Amino acid sequence: MPSKNMLPKGKRRHSVKADYRTQRDAARDAEAADLAATEAALYGEAAPELKPAIPNTAVPDKRGKGYQKSGKRQQHTEVEDTRPPRDADEDDELILPAELSAQVVTRRRNWTAQPEARGMRLDAYLAYALPEISRARAQLLIEHNQVRVNGNPAKTKYKVQGNEQIVVEGDPQPAPLRATPEDIPLNIVYEDRHMAVIDKPAGMMVHAGSGLTDDARSSGTLVNALLYHFKDKLSEVGGPLRPGIVHRLDKQTSGLIMVAKSDAAHRSLAEKFSERSLEKRYIALVHRNVKSDRGLIDLPIARDRMRRTRMTTRVGNPYLTTASHGTPALRHPDEPEPRRERRANEARPARTHYTVLERLHTAAGDFTLLDLKIETGRTHQIRVHMQSLGHPVVGDTLYGAPAKIAGLKHAPLQRNFLHAAHLELEHPITGKPLELDAPLPQELASLLEELRALEIPTAPSMPKHDEDW
Repeated sequence: MPSKNMLPKGKRRHSVKADYRTQRDAARDAEAADLAATEAALYGEAAPELKPAIPNTAVPDKRGKGYQKSGKRQQHTEVEDTRPPRDADEDDELILPAELSAQVVTRRRNWTAQPEARGMRLDAYLAYALPEISRARAQLLIEHNQVRVNGNPAKTKYKVQGNEQIVVEGDPQPAPLRATPEDIPLNIVYEDRHMAVIDKPAGMMVHAGSGLTDDARSSGTLVNALLYHFKDKLSEVGGPLRPGIVHRLDKQTSGLIMVAKSDAAHRSLAEKFSERSLEKRYIALVHRNVKSDRGLIDLPIARDRMRRTRMTTRVGNPYLTTASHGTPALRHPDEPEPRRERRANEARPARTHYTVLERLHTAAGDFTLLDLKIETGRTHQIRVHMQSLGHPVVGDTLYGAPAKIAGLKHAPLQRNFLHAAHLELEHPITGKPLELDAPLPQELASLLEELRALEIPTAPSMPKHDEDW
């Protein structure tokens, strides 16, 4: 007996892939344009010219038989997915003032409603005609008088008649979430009335992520703890979701992070980051033996086009060459001059200095303990740079490290062996030199000691004599 969910006979070869792809591509176009505009504002550049979104002309068949299409051929443009992953870690990049990040370009979309949409509620029709928004966001647009039908403000329950002129101004703007205080213990390394330095534990996000649910977005973060401990004595430059936050660390990275308690201190610290006049050093344990005792990794970083939670040094630049892998990039004579404006998802320069602190030749494998200094603060910079050399950070399964080290009694590391251990700067207000350190967390120190206990002694090389030849 045929299933009730089967398509009618004669239509079983029918596919809705084309409709799905059209909606998906329209959504990607819109989000790519929004991201480009926001990033342009962040970097003080001219906003790119945005093409209006093309409404989807596929209208749901009210009889429940799939999609009907209007006479117009649907148009779409293939673009790469520039959306940041919803659950991605934070990066170590500078937090810019909220007034800059709030600058967005207002879009205006208008089209004629299809006759096939007759009888649909306006909010439902907008959700189908503009695939990048949900029905709830469509209702938000209508409530804020951003939708007009034949020149007049419309109501959510309005029934589409077909052939109306529909205009949508801008994008839905939900009310911003505000972080709430939570009694979470903090290890405060330094504090005065202008700033504080916190030793952040691994597993704690710095501030709420935009892709999380409302409950998850407003709890358990460093910001929640700061609001409880410092009350209203935090800089407001970062906005209501990021009070006091000047820069970030990955969720699974521990160590020193600076917090501004006044707007003046925040802007001064931001300027020090931009001028690279402060020094941050990390301790990392990586797999295998790093050959050089010290070196500079100068490779640009972009978001991976296939796996959106990862970054990559494979940026597809046909002119990018190096004398050897991991050495500074060389400029090809035919390479065009770099563009002044920055495009969304474009590779950005990244420089990491490393120095070998210890080499471990153990029964569980070879490891190298590194001291690292970053000149730039790109997303996952140290992790992706070390992976590009074939030396992933221990515990960093996202970039190729094994989840468990064979031969160890130590439980699998549930974090990255990466720790922001040293901070050196001049005080943002007084100019007094500050030099702060954070010891390795217990779980990292214990793993390191266990590996040292498994070291294999190397036999000294024998001198060669003439008679041996």
